[in-house]
Amino acid sequence: MKVLVTGGAGYIGSVTAKALEQAGHVPVILDSLLSGPQVFVRDRIFYEGDIADRALLRRIAEEHPDLDATIHMAARIVVPESVQLPYEYYRDNVAKSLELFDELTGLGLPRVLFSSSASLYATKEDFEVTEEDPLDPTSPYARTKRMMEVILEDMAAATDLRAIILRYFNPIGSDPDLESGIYAKEPSHVLGQLVMAARGQKDSFTITGVDHPTRDGTGIRDYIHVWDVAQAHVRAIEAFDDVLAEVRAPSTVINIGTGQGVTVRELVASFEKVTGSEVPLAEAPPRPGDAVGAFANVDKSARLLDWRSRLTLEDAIASALAWGEKRQEILGYE
Repeated sequence: MKVLVTGGAGYIGSVTAKALEQAGHVPVILDSLLSGPQVFVRDRIFYEGDIADRALLRRIAEEHPDLDATIHMAARIVVPESVQLPYEYYRDNVAKSLELFDELTGLGLPRVLFSSSASLYATKEDFEVTEEDPLDPTSPYARTKRMMEVILEDMAAATDLRAIILRYFNPIGSDPDLESGIYAKEPSHVLGQLVMAARGQKDSFTITGVDHPTRDGTGIRDYIHVWDVAQAHVRAIEAFDDVLAEVRAPSTVINIGTGQGVTVRELVASFEKVTGSEVPLAEAPPRPGDAVGAFANVDKSARLLDWRSRLTLEDAIASALAWGEKRQEILGYE
């Protein structure tokens, strides 16, 4: 199969492109390079441009008439930044995606696999969430993801467009060959911050939020190796039509996680176990837009995709640390 991957120069996009290749498929990358580095594209088919550029989308379709599906990953993703820059987030994530979906439908490319987020879920007492549980997105970023889900659901009901929506939990780790990984100079996510603290690039790791209603007061997440996330995309693309036939609907939502909840303090403990050394810690209030968290019920992904995560939290931490040693060679900065 040939698959258009928007945001394919990004962290998850580049790893997913590799997983597609290893499964015998051909990724076609569309990326504005607003944040993702071009070096992650490697020698793949690549178009630099905007997802809302209809003329470019038509050219891609003309040059690749055998495109089977689109994986839509292109988005702004930093929660605190979304609080500061709501216009940019709604414009780039929602308005531009609407143009993309409409153009793909008109081009006869109706299969869309969409990257959504577990940050949509409302807090539950036991923190385990199914796809049917209540939603309460707490940041502009999360609300853009929910809006895109609704757009896809409505368009799928009214047009030929078909959508599988994957709600990622918390991807961590790197490409198994250490060819791509987290690229931000100072990553905002928890594991990137831990790696920086462990490498002496920060004085300490700051736990943001210590009074949450969890077993140790820190936020709870479902940390999943990015390579497992990439494999889930491969399965969803390969089984796309069968999945929608099984659910008897033009669109569906599937959680992508491990099914295990891990608090920030537990993540730190696992990190210290892998590294064999202590990480200096500090505490601070939650960041703007931060959620208490959740972990995935993964029964639906097992049933529809025949997929479950295989790699451990320790595997993901080890690969993130290895990428931390390698990334200066690839990106030119630590």
